Amino acid sequence: MRTRPGLATGPKTEARSAPGADGVMGVPEDELTPNVQRALLSLMGEVDQLRVETERLRGRMRDLESLADHDALLPVLNRRAFLREVSKAVSLADRHGAPSALIYLDLNGFKKINDDCGHAAGDAALNHVAALLSANVRETDAVGRLGGDEFGVVLTLTPPKAAEAKAEELVRIIEAAPFVHDGCEHPLSAAWGAQALTGGIAAEKAMAEADAAMYARKLALRRAAG
Repeated sequence: MRTRPGLATGPKTEARSAPGADGVMGVPEDELTPNVQRALLSLMGEVDQLRVETERLRGRMRDLESLADHDALLPVLNRRAFLREVSKAVSLADRHGAPSALIYLDLNGFKKINDDCGHAAGDAALNHVAALLSANVRETDAVGRLGGDEFGVVLTLTPPKAAEAKAEELVRIIEAAPFVHDGCEHPLSAAWGAQALTGGIAAEKAMAEADAAMYARKLALRRAAG
């Protein structure tokens, strides 16, 4: 193969090069007839277009996966994706013996907002609570809407006592930031239940246990209120 002054000999490190150097796509320059050169340049352009289209499709797939995991109304996980996060936390406990925790929250006062102000106000109230929860947990934690006015939080690598303290903190935050709609303030509160995510527990069972603990606490508060 011909060499040029000032250029090192040896195998090429790139399969593709510009015309007039060592050829195009591995074809020696002295074999590049005008027709071959045009064909190769056209092929190179198509390869570039395919690369751009592939990246666009990958981005679209990531967007669709994100949409599939998030609640249709709120900027938090939907129930299916949240259950997956619960399962991940259980797997972490299985492998390393380090339990995480699940908090189950049910809003108080939400039905009154829907009844008095309409469903648009209710949707805004849910967004208000979702934003509060998301802003007050770690990036390693997960927040999801479990249905209606019920939310869940996975606290990674968190022991039960710390999870209970965090649940009480989140409730205080909700109570301290009343929802305001059309100039009217609507107080909100929440009942909570917590469940340790230890090795071997099924995600659905953990959810049911946390839900039961939340409901028991809600009933106790109602009885205490008379």
